[in-house]
Amino acid sequence: MAQFLDLSGQTAIVTGAAQGIGEAIARRLARAGAAVAVADLNLEGATRVAASIAESGQARALLLDVTSEESVRRAVDAVLAWTGRLDALVNNAGIAGRAAPLLEQTQADWDRIIAINLTGVFHCCRAALPHMKAQRYGRIVNIASIAGKEGNPNMTGYSATKAGVIGFTKSLAKEVAQEGICVNAIAPAVVHTPILDQLTPQQVAYMVERIPMRRTGTPEEVAAVAHFLASPDCSFVTGQCYDCSGGRATY
Repeated sequence: MAQFLDLSGQTAIVTGAAQGIGEAIARRLARAGAAVAVADLNLEGATRVAASIAESGQARALLLDVTSEESVRRAVDAVLAWTGRLDALVNNAGIAGRAAPLLEQTQADWDRIIAINLTGVFHCCRAALPHMKAQRYGRIVNIASIAGKEGNPNMTGYSATKAGVIGFTKSLAKEVAQEGICVNAIAPAVVHTPILDQLTPQQVAYMVERIPMRRTGTPEEVAAVAHFLASPDCSFVTGQCYDCSGGRATY
């Protein structure tokens, strides 16, 4: 009997995989048998993660700037040259942005978070879809946030981009639903990763207080959800946003 959630023979790209949630997802998919492209703007960190994974599985580090259409295209081309296929794309790269009231935010703050968190997902999906369509199979997993559903004060840019990722996911899923491609999102609550260093202790406390389990999540807990959504077993699930929030979500 085939192993559930087995990814043997498949290739996955995980963006923002040099640390945190992306690293945990890359490691989990590799343990399930996938060849994993560890893609990140931080090439040194991506190389470290890929080298560690390669001790027992298949992995390769890729320099990736999700804000650049050309960089994304080069990364996808490199993956195809490596394994000849692309089965799963996990759009994890993102930033929290500056925690401040709207009137203290700048145009540069807004433009940067939109470019990374939202336009980056657009670029990566556009680059991956032609190959998934050609093989009539694919899995796209977009990492959103509970902030995209509920909104966090002093995080207007972050909340807006993650709401955009959820809407983008639902729309794209309907477009490709008959082509063997499933597109889903994950909305974590606050997770203990280096991205928390971008926030004030007050911001972190605000988010934790609203989690019924009264704790932060772990990258590995998010990776477990991503594993299912990136697998062939996710065959009748698309256009969904899976909360990984310790019970925080209100809808």
